[in-house]
Amino acid sequence: MQTSSPAELETDIVISVYRTRGRGFSGPARCYAEPMTTFDLRRFRLWSGEQHREAVEIELEPLIYGGQRYLPVPQTIEAELAITRATTGTVFDLRFENRFFGPCYRCLNEAELCQQISASEYQDNDPKADEELCTPYLEGSRLDLSAWARDAIALALPETILCRPDCAGLCPDCGRDLSREPHTHEHKEADPRWSALEKLRGDL
Repeated sequence: MQTSSPAELETDIVISVYRTRGRGFSGPARCYAEPMTTFDLRRFRLWSGEQHREAVEIELEPLIYGGQRYLPVPQTIEAELAITRATTGTVFDLRFENRFFGPCYRCLNEAELCQQISASEYQDNDPKADEELCTPYLEGSRLDLSAWARDAIALALPETILCRPDCAGLCPDCGRDLSREPHTHEHKEADPRWSALEKLRGDL
């Protein structure tokens, strides 16, 4: 349920620049500063059984996937954050839609990736609780929404990002786009003198 006191529901969405550890799916730690969105939990109070919902804006980072760079459009997205107080801890729920643009995995033309994201995190009241019961996105009183959104997006990625499901890719012989210019190449028979080497390569 919603909290009743406007003063207790006051929140602080801040954009701050800082260094942050690599978490979850993200792999290597970032070693450079980027604008990030955090949510300050200090300015409102929830009792057990209460819930607070709020529309927030989250700044997304470019996504590096399969060695390719995908840009979020827009970079700042609207999301819904729900915070529910339980007897033993706090449940955080985040929902949003995002779009990324970057190269197609097969033909390298521009591809668009749209996702509906729904993610949940839990924070135990006991600071000494097991790691599985503590969200890595909470540092002190600040919930790192950008890092959480980044990892949620990464976990929802398809195996390949394509410009269209039936993309034929590039011709391995000439490099032309097979979706736009379907074609084949005639291949000359190999010199029989190389047959022994071909057999050897097959045995390796």
